[in-house]
Amino acid sequence: MTFATWWRRDSLPDLSPLPTFSARLSTDIEEIAQLTNRSPQVIAARLQAGNRPYLAFMGDTPVAYGWVATQEGSISDLQLFFAISPENCYLYSFLTVTEWRGRGIYPHLLQTIIRQEEQIQRFWIGYLPKNAASGRGIEKAGFHIVSDLVVSDNYVSGITLFELSEQAQASADFFRLPVVTEMP
Repeated sequence: MTFATWWRRDSLPDLSPLPTFSARLSTDIEEIAQLTNRSPQVIAARLQAGNRPYLAFMGDTPVAYGWVATQEGSISDLQLFFAISPENCYLYSFLTVTEWRGRGIYPHLLQTIIRQEEQIQRFWIGYLPKNAASGRGIEKAGFHIVSDLVVSDNYVSGITLFELSEQAQASADFFRLPVVTEMP
């Protein structure tokens, strides 16, 4: 899994306007459950754990969503769980409804979250390398691609840095993983 970050000192690139786009934080469990195809119990548990869902709309139509974690994060498929240090957040579980993909909604949603989460200094997000569209949207929003998990047999053994920068090193610290210089 490849990781990217955006820090408060970074600039946000201008995006092509989406005249009817809006995004907001939501606490409406039924609305979130319907859009995410998750049970209200799963949504309630995420909210109780301190996670915050953002919903994106084109006009009045819900078209995308994503979550902000500020206390604990996980990549459950890899059994990776991590505490989130203050002033950091982990962005996860983003999805744009199929018929709305390819219109630039994802980068707009990411930038909305950055603008609304003013107390957060460092934002972290990951994507699977085979999901090139997600990677493009993350970069388009202004995030820097900095690292990749080292995984074998569904076990995370470390992280590989793509550059020698403060941000790349901080990714190893954020996930509390050793830096591995070669992929297995």
